[in-house]
Amino acid sequence: MTTKVIMPKSGMAITEATIAKWHKAEGDQVNQGEVIVDIETAKAIEEVEAPVNGILSKILVPEDETVEVHTEIAAIEETE
Repeated sequence: MTTKVIMPKSGMAITEATIAKWHKAEGDQVNQGEVIVDIETAKAIEEVEAPVNGILSKILVPEDETVEVHTEIAAIEETE
C-alpha cells in the first residue's frame, strides 16, 4: 500500500512551506517516526517524520521548492 507524505500545517497562519532538506533519497528504507525531511516556514525549520515503515518510493517536491500545506510531497511504499 502507498502512503502519502503531506506537507504539514504548522500554525494557524501558515499556508505554505519550503522543502529545506531531504534526509532520505528515493529507494531508501524509512522507519516510522524517522525524520525524512526538513521543512522551512516563515518562522522556523521543522522536521517531518515518516508516518509508516517502508521504501521512500517517490519524492514529489524537490529541495528549495515551496508548496501549499496539505500538498503531497512524497510517497512511501509500506513494508511489514
